[in-house]
Amino acid sequence: MSIVDNKKAFHDFFIEERFEAGLMLQGWEVKSIRAGRVQLKESYVVYLRGDFWLMGAHISPLTSASSHVLPEPTRLRKLLLNQREIEKLSIKVERAGYTVAALNMHYKNGFIKLDIGLAKGKKQHDKRNSEKDREWVREKAQIVRANNKYS
Repeated sequence: MSIVDNKKAFHDFFIEERFEAGLMLQGWEVKSIRAGRVQLKESYVVYLRGDFWLMGAHISPLTSASSHVLPEPTRLRKLLLNQREIEKLSIKVERAGYTVAALNMHYKNGFIKLDIGLAKGKKQHDKRNSEKDREWVREKAQIVRANNKYS
């Protein structure tokens, strides 16, 4: 079950490969995510100190959160990946010019997971072509509906 999608990532990047990662979260963050108070729009994934970290994801603290915890909405959050996946992604990021983008946050067996994608940046003309293709698919669907309506 999806919690939040990052539509901007699909607009800005060509996603070549997808991975599912766990997240190291604090208790107040889990409660806020379950309440739907998370945003991935400006988030990105960085490779630091041998691990991948989620930066810029905004998790708004609940007003009912514990008073002894000082919530930081955009703190670094560690991604939990297999060592093989970390090595594969780090080689691509460091040598091949790829980036890793946060795509989707969802539930899996009661845990909160994050889909990340190995991505290559789109140029401006690629974005325009993608938009044209989307519009053409939309127009085709409208034409088919109109023809079925009058048949």
